[in-house]
Amino acid sequence: MFESYTIKDIAKALGVSTSTVSRALNGSYEIGAETKKLILEYAEKVNYRPNPIALSLKEQKSHSIGVVVCEVANDYFSQAINGIESIAYNRGYHVIITQTHESFDRESANVQHLLSRHVDGLLVSLSAETTDTSQYKYLLDKGFPIVFFDRIAADLNTHKVIANNFKGSFDATELLIKQGFKNIAHLTNSNNLLISRERFDGFKTALDKYGIGFKSGYLKHCNHGGMIQDEVEFAIKELLAMDESPDAIFIGSDRLTISSMHILKKLNINIPEDIALAGFTNSDVAELFSPALTVVRQPAFQIGQMATEMLIKTIESKWPVEKFITEQVETELIIRSSSQKLHQ
Repeated sequence: MFESYTIKDIAKALGVSTSTVSRALNGSYEIGAETKKLILEYAEKVNYRPNPIALSLKEQKSHSIGVVVCEVANDYFSQAINGIESIAYNRGYHVIITQTHESFDRESANVQHLLSRHVDGLLVSLSAETTDTSQYKYLLDKGFPIVFFDRIAADLNTHKVIANNFKGSFDATELLIKQGFKNIAHLTNSNNLLISRERFDGFKTALDKYGIGFKSGYLKHCNHGGMIQDEVEFAIKELLAMDESPDAIFIGSDRLTISSMHILKKLNINIPEDIALAGFTNSDVAELFSPALTVVRQPAFQIGQMATEMLIKTIESKWPVEKFITEQVETELIIRSSSQKLHQ
């Protein structure tokens, strides 16, 4: 059981006033170097820690950051959260994580809850259902710090961190085309999300480059992003039942990619013999799948770190921040056997 020392205790032990102790701990120049040294050394010896609640009342800051993501179990988001925490904790901030499970109503409730906890700022990745971003606009107009990452609100003027979704999709689709696949389907998240539209654009641009016509029946949206297995299974069965069923699928999100692999296995569809596969995922075990999975990998940890740096800079800025930037980071295509054409 450790004893918690207060400023009063230190003052009493050293025979100085509480205001002198307070000034010394805050690095004030109003007191002599000897006294300051004495107080700081004693505070260190008794392992003095400022009371965070008292501090937040005094400074009107809670030294906490709210995070809004679709789900923590998603490989991409768990890595991004590790990045967020690595910066936040080093800078003296606590992180409060909330999950939307792709629901707009839950996202709104989470934001309200985080505000009631007096967080100093928000890191947000939008839910698949979110089309109305007015609550964020209201907060931003009041000067409240918000940084969007991955799933951003394009119309709002604030800092954002994104991956190069277009190029990631283009590269993966081009790989499938160069392997000799011509009937390539695209399975993706809700069209509400800007990332879904950017990834579709990359996919379609690669088809156009090689003169392959886009078939609208080959595009399937899973609005719950792979969180509801039946939704993914239904989409895949629809693709397989087409007169000209696809010989490859490019998948536009992390959870969907892993779900699709499991479902194809369950349906006794051989990868890549019957259908080739490539998709966005940050799964650390993608190479252990059978077959090993070709993936577009995003630097999720780095994205989390960058977004947190931007947010803390905004929180700690002495002046209102008026210049905002969107940072774009590159994806990496990792080629494995799930995308190989075995019968040329």
